[in-house]
Amino acid sequence: MPHAPADLGPIKPRALDFDLDDMPRYWMAGLPVSTAIGNALHLIFPMGERFFVRAVRHYMSEIEDPTLREQIRGFFGQEGRHAHEHERVFETLRGQGYDIDTFLRVYKRVAFDFIERISPPALRLSVTAALEHYTAIMAEGALASEGTLEMVHPKMQRLLRWHAAEEIEHKAVAFDVLKQVRPSYALRMAGMALATTLLGAFWFAGATMLLRQEKGLGLREIGRQLRATQRREPIIRRVFLRGLREYLRPSFHPWDNDNLELARRSFQMLADEAAA
Repeated sequence: MPHAPADLGPIKPRALDFDLDDMPRYWMAGLPVSTAIGNALHLIFPMGERFFVRAVRHYMSEIEDPTLREQIRGFFGQEGRHAHEHERVFETLRGQGYDIDTFLRVYKRVAFDFIERISPPALRLSVTAALEHYTAIMAEGALASEGTLEMVHPKMQRLLRWHAAEEIEHKAVAFDVLKQVRPSYALRMAGMALATTLLGAFWFAGATMLLRQEKGLGLREIGRQLRATQRREPIIRRVFLRGLREYLRPSFHPWDNDNLELARRSFQMLADEAAA
């Protein structure tokens, strides 16, 4: 694995206990809009991560490199745990009075029962590699000093720190599988185009659905909070535009940005908290 950091080591799932009881309704900066943006990711992550596993597993038999095969197994384990923990947030949202199940049904029907079913395996793998690049960018933004997590309630912060650190750790697995089995730049760009469209559409739809259920929150206040959120964390520029700019480079590899130390500091922080 020439692109990976020499000290990457094995990718392994970590079993942590997360206490989500009595989670504040507005866990992100105490604001409905910022929290809705975060909760929309909770809603789309579990089915998305299981899709990632299916897309990569389809090509497992074509991977002969023992190091990559071992990383794939770790990737499966991490993504499976991520899906399970984010689904626990569903119950928190239902308990807070949100109707999320209609959105989840539409999301499943459109993205997985239809788009996944009609898409060829190579495109599904390419979409996975592109979405993993976006999630790695989001993870870096969360874990960086004075990053997103500084504004998050401690209970949710721990869950997101764990997820972000593992996303960085396995960020190149799907890309390396794609590079080995279907090394086509055109395919990589097609996957990025579809990934960007789907992520943007369902993220926006999920946040909008949640905000429409906030009683007494008018459009003017939503606009004010949204502008403040974008000044603090400009998602379009920091996630989508950066992701596209990097991914368009023909020589791109996820480990061109070696931020493994950022993940390791977070793992150590989680371990220290557990031992305290």
